[in-house]
Amino acid sequence: MAANYRISGHGRLAQSKTARFSFDGRSFAGVEGDTLASALLANGVHLVGRSFKYHRPRGILSAGAEEPNALVQVERDAARKTPNVRATVQELYDGLTAHSQNRWPSLAFDVGAASDRAGGMFSAGFYYKTFMWPKAAWKALYEPRIRAAAGLGVAPDQPDPDHYASRFAHCDVLVLGGGAAGIAAALAAAETGVRVIVCDEQAEFGGALRFEAGASVDGANGWAWAQATVAKLAAMENVRVLPRTTAFGYYAQNFVGLVERVTDHLARPGDGLPRERLWQVRAKRVILATGSIERHMVFADNDRPGVMLASAARTYLNHYGVTVGRNVGVYTANDTAYAAAIDLKKAGVNIAAIVDLRDNPSSPAVDEARALGIEVNHGRAVIRAGGKLRVSSMTIQPKSGGGERTIPVDAVLMSSGWTPSVHLFSQSRGKVAFDDATKRFLPGAYAQDCVSVGACNGTDDVTTAVDEAYAAGEKAARDFGGKALKSPRPKAASSESLAGNMLGAAPGAGPDKTVKAFVDFQNDVTAKDIRLAVKEGMRSIEHVKRFTTTGMATDQGKTSNMHGLAIAAETLGKEIPEVGLTTFRAPYTPVTFGAIVNHGRGALFDPTRKTATHAWAEAHGAVFEDVGQWKRAWYFPKAGEDMHAAVNRECVTVRRSAGLFDASTLGKIEVVGSDAAKFMELLYTNPWEKLDAGRCRYGIMLREDGFIYDDGVVGRLAPDRFHVTTTTGGAARVMNHMEDYLQTEFPHLNVWLTSISEQWAVIAIQGPNSRKIIEPLVEGIDMSDEALPHMSVREGKICGVPTRLFRMSFTGDRGFEVNVPADYGLAVWEALWAEGQKHGACAYGTETMHVLRAEKGYIIVGQDTDGTVTPNDAGLDWAAGKKKTDFVGIRGLTRPDLAAPGRKQLVGLKTKDPKIVLEEGAQIVADPKQPVPIKMIGHVTSSYWSENCDRSIAMALVADGRAMMGKTLYVPMPDSVIEVEVCSPVFFDEKGGRLNG
Repeated sequence: MAANYRISGHGRLAQSKTARFSFDGRSFAGVEGDTLASALLANGVHLVGRSFKYHRPRGILSAGAEEPNALVQVERDAARKTPNVRATVQELYDGLTAHSQNRWPSLAFDVGAASDRAGGMFSAGFYYKTFMWPKAAWKALYEPRIRAAAGLGVAPDQPDPDHYASRFAHCDVLVLGGGAAGIAAALAAAETGVRVIVCDEQAEFGGALRFEAGASVDGANGWAWAQATVAKLAAMENVRVLPRTTAFGYYAQNFVGLVERVTDHLARPGDGLPRERLWQVRAKRVILATGSIERHMVFADNDRPGVMLASAARTYLNHYGVTVGRNVGVYTANDTAYAAAIDLKKAGVNIAAIVDLRDNPSSPAVDEARALGIEVNHGRAVIRAGGKLRVSSMTIQPKSGGGERTIPVDAVLMSSGWTPSVHLFSQSRGKVAFDDATKRFLPGAYAQDCVSVGACNGTDDVTTAVDEAYAAGEKAARDFGGKALKSPRPKAASSESLAGNMLGAAPGAGPDKTVKAFVDFQNDVTAKDIRLAVKEGMRSIEHVKRFTTTGMATDQGKTSNMHGLAIAAETLGKEIPEVGLTTFRAPYTPVTFGAIVNHGRGALFDPTRKTATHAWAEAHGAVFEDVGQWKRAWYFPKAGEDMHAAVNRECVTVRRSAGLFDASTLGKIEVVGSDAAKFMELLYTNPWEKLDAGRCRYGIMLREDGFIYDDGVVGRLAPDRFHVTTTTGGAARVMNHMEDYLQTEFPHLNVWLTSISEQWAVIAIQGPNSRKIIEPLVEGIDMSDEALPHMSVREGKICGVPTRLFRMSFTGDRGFEVNVPADYGLAVWEALWAEGQKHGACAYGTETMHVLRAEKGYIIVGQDTDGTVTPNDAGLDWAAGKKKTDFVGIRGLTRPDLAAPGRKQLVGLKTKDPKIVLEEGAQIVADPKQPVPIKMIGHVTSSYWSENCDRSIAMALVADGRAMMGKTLYVPMPDSVIEVEVCSPVFFDEKGGRLNG
């Protein structure tokens, strides 16, 4: 039967409102407002899990998000199973079902605990040195066993039935943290009228006021003031209050990601409510009031269930009305733990002893503890904890050595000091600075418009924290146009302080090689593991972190980082700042995939982009292919036609008459400004300054290394305006590439870039009859060859709507590309289709487009190039301005290896048997009979059957390809070797006469 550790008259919960729950199949009762952790402790349950590596019994360490041990699986039904939920954060609801993790067959008897007894085999870095012999055992034995043992909890195996919401928000002041400092900052800003968002990860605001019973603000109890002030803020129209909301990431330009838990605390969530809501907030100023985290003491077996942080025990008592034990020991290096001992003693709990590592502690808290009759042992250390499934004793010893004494206890509270939570500050790219006086890292140089207040800024008492935060909120509001404050500044008072600490291993934590004194509970990292990492040659803390795994996974070093740094520094004989600091990565605490993915699953997993003519193509039987996010018509089969027959018909029709092709997916960027031509000169290999308005040019864009990045036709609409086209797949990256150079390398240029891919529908009309189809519909443009020669652009109207009409071709025939506003794309297409029917034109898809361009040797970037192809390799030297002195990639082109013999060059291939179509990607060799390993000299990039050429055609990248014209090479395949002849990549109309045909 569960014991009752709930103390009547203590805590803030209504103990009459009960909630039933189960843990590992056992039924318990808790109180509304409990967390799962407080409810378990109220029932005398300390053992809640097994550790990751050693499978040691683990209990509840903390009362907040920093919890590394009490990770459980929470289940609502077969589809709603959530692993690794922190019991200290999970709010209790009636019917909650939870299970412990990482144990078999039961929590009390776990066969995996054998790894604890074999701990010498699993020291830090063991995975770099073991499982290497015999080689055959890796796949058959080691890997399957390791994978089965890896991880904590069981991932859900059914689709998530819940839905998630997403919101974007802007505000003047974003306050992260809802303790006394955060509330004060939000209040100061809100009363000026500016827009304020304040969030906190707990269900109720108040922060440390949950346990700091003696604090007061404006003469009222600190907790009561916090609740009243938050209610006042929530009633203001300019304020959004977000409880149960974690700020998990701080990104560029004051962009902060928040996750709000909407229904995880409800017994019966409404169908219309999301489980979680992702907030993406852009703030003018961010006020960081993220508090600080208490650290544990590092001593032997400090992970026994019942050993916990002093502030946690105090929270469970003062907020939840729960005592963590009936005979409690305390181990500390500061005054914080004294307050916990005093509160428990006043609640009727026996304090077996306080063990203080300091030699002569002197403070009001120490005096009060002694006055209450609590035994205080100063200058002593707890060298080990006794017990197995629950702590049963603590053994103490003078810190300089000497006789040992074992004191029976059923809980041990510990505190080595407080670590400011600088995680979000660090994520903002701010630089932390080590304060040697207090031995902690504090916010240093700021990179964004933010300010840290309260405990995360190193402010150790609530009085100063409230003053500091209120001033920061007032200043932020004043900076953004808030009205003057008339309300008096809140006055906080408290006799408590978070000052004082010790770092690293305490006496009894080594340096021997057997004691398990845990630094990182979640990853089973001990003090001896840190020392071993240093002895193995790790000098940087980042290397120590990876060797030992300390500070990794969901914990991110919240309780362990400073201890690990101190032990490494001591072993190296260096100061802590010399060892460095690990990187604080987002997310601050674990975020569900559901919250991040949000609406983006199922049909919305990836946006499906459709052109204006999509419905028409569907109605006319088109088969579609996915090109990035776009649905593109692949081919238009008629009755009885397969893909090959349809493509052959389309290819012949375009060459003999005309074809219509939807090219709307091409990237389109407008480059505008008095320096537009200068910008184009720098971004492309081609010259642009002398290109007349109304003319077009094929352009090649390189990376810095000289390799082809993208290509497309560019039209100059006016001296200060270019219409740039890109490949479909390159639209976004080319826009980013241009914007990056404009902002970072060429900010002096008077240029604006606008993506217009979605604004213009593009209809390509290709073939000998293309002009006859377009001409009747065009207004205000002279369509003659003299007025509109190949590679020209004009603005006018078609079907009564604005058009940018390009005379250009991707087939080698006379061709046009009609750009019209996307809203008119379908109407113009239908009008062109009607005209095309008079001339026997067809609609064709992407496969025919590929065949037709390959017949002319036109490349497709990403298919005929592979990221290592230069303009010369592709036979496009003519597109690089010979007199240009600068463009992106020009220096890369001068590298000796880019001009060296033996580079792969783009050529054409004809199979000796014209009926054989090569496979794209197939390797090419000079001699198929050479001994293995055979030297590959190239590969096939494009290969098709050409009905117009009545044979197969292919393009390939071949070493010194242009010097091999007419030579025979070989393409080895599984069932045969195919002979090919190297030829020009132009297979049709080599002289180009059809451009005006």
